[in-house]
Amino acid sequence: MRILHLLASPFFSGPAENIALLALAQREAGHDVTVAVDRRRRDLPAEEPAVPRFRELGLLDDEGLELSVKSPPWRMWRDWRRLKGRRVDVVHSHFSHDHLLARWGRPAGAVLVRSLHAPRSLRASMPRADAYTVPANALLPRLLEKGALAQVLPALVDPRFHPAKDKAALRRELGLSGGPLVGMVSTFQPSRRHTVGVDAFALYREGRPEARLVLVGDGGLVEQTRRQVAARGLTESVIFAGYRQGDEFVRWLSALDEVWLLGLGNDWSARAAAQARACGVRVVAVEEGALPDLADVKVSEPSPEAVARAALSGQQSPIAHPTNARIAEDILALYARARGGGGR
Repeated sequence: MRILHLLASPFFSGPAENIALLALAQREAGHDVTVAVDRRRRDLPAEEPAVPRFRELGLLDDEGLELSVKSPPWRMWRDWRRLKGRRVDVVHSHFSHDHLLARWGRPAGAVLVRSLHAPRSLRASMPRADAYTVPANALLPRLLEKGALAQVLPALVDPRFHPAKDKAALRRELGLSGGPLVGMVSTFQPSRRHTVGVDAFALYREGRPEARLVLVGDGGLVEQTRRQVAARGLTESVIFAGYRQGDEFVRWLSALDEVWLLGLGNDWSARAAAQARACGVRVVAVEEGALPDLADVKVSEPSPEAVARAALSGQQSPIAHPTNARIAEDILALYARARGGGGR
């Protein structure tokens, strides 16, 4: 099967990593898979560019699509013509720009699949597709009620995420002591609720006085969080690890006993929860996006008391997250159902 993923973004962030892992798993299953990304926006001082990463993985589509929301109308028209002339079996679009282009520039005989990565994309004005994916079970009924062919596309996990061979040695290397080690791994922004996390940790330490809180990430609320930590008398028990990526992020995550995920950003697939589970790290999470599907214990309300109570419960989920190969197999089956007319 010839599969073309469309990703109108120049950044290797948000859904881009999930798309790359899905494309790799589809290729490993024997299919011809490429990913077209935004080739117009090149000045990206703050984020990792997508083009080098997809090229390094052997997935980058080089057949002339500019695929940018910043393109002038005549370049979009050129993209439309070039896409329409492609010989592919499946066009899998991921952003609104991709979907609109593919809706009207669909190659002859190709199936069109749209992945929605956040609730805001699920709206009445969304162009039609043969099938859809959503990042969480909670969003599925809204499509099924309309008679659409749809299923969940879970977070895929890079094979680098696995339990530490010697967690004690890893903690010594990272300069971490005490325990249990609780982590929050996210950008410091209001939606991630670091304020709730710090207050919850103060309550948690009443029952676990040797516990440490490890905050991995950066963002605009770092200094505000430092002041909160100091005001609660937690300075000696909270580690600000800063922004970590790649293998370093894996090391810090796998050193933890549990991770608290108290909110999501733009990507509702809750990839950090899947990564933590792959590392053997317990997940305490609020009920947002795909977090309920991945959490060991769910927090019904994002309050310090509820988070501390959930963390101290010791509850663990027996449900295993599907492998990348299984997820790819399920999405390929969705393509096959769409080709059979199930979504038209």
